[in-house]
Amino acid sequence: MTLWRVAGSKLDPIAPAHLEQEQRLEDWIAKDPSILGMDIALIGRQVQTAYGGRIDLLALDRDANCIVLELKRGRTPREVVAQLLDYGAWVKDLGYNELDQIAQRWIQKSVATIFQEAFGDTIPEAVNASHNLIVVASDLDDSSERIISYLSEEYGVSINAVFFTFFRENSAELLGRAWL
Repeated sequence: MTLWRVAGSKLDPIAPAHLEQEQRLEDWIAKDPSILGMDIALIGRQVQTAYGGRIDLLALDRDANCIVLELKRGRTPREVVAQLLDYGAWVKDLGYNELDQIAQRWIQKSVATIFQEAFGDTIPEAVNASHNLIVVASDLDDSSERIISYLSEEYGVSINAVFFTFFRENSAELLGRAWL
């Protein structure tokens, strides 16, 4: 992603900067998930799976389906796709009670309340009928991109990647977003 400063009729490119801490991006998304360009409600952060992994952010979409967000600060090795698939294997079996326990631990509200506040509607009876897996990164290595495209296009796996590019100019910090 390239960003330009407009100065009259001249365009000056702003070079991307290094985002020192993945935690900052996670904090930004936790505070305002709309920066992803998705209509979601966060229900968990650093959610421990039964397999020993830790999901960075867990959310629900408007249909009460799970969204797994795995953040990577730098380029993503293709192993992140395997990690995300492992999280999906765990998330697929979560029902209302498990999602409610996660929400209670992280937000201290019921999953029904979080859903109501986010979407202005009651949570559907059927929750987590499907799930989406999303890598959130500043860059994606070629093999990870090929694997994500292959799983999505050939097998219909709901997996994608969103890229955030961090810029710094003088004291200003800027963030740009693009989807795979």
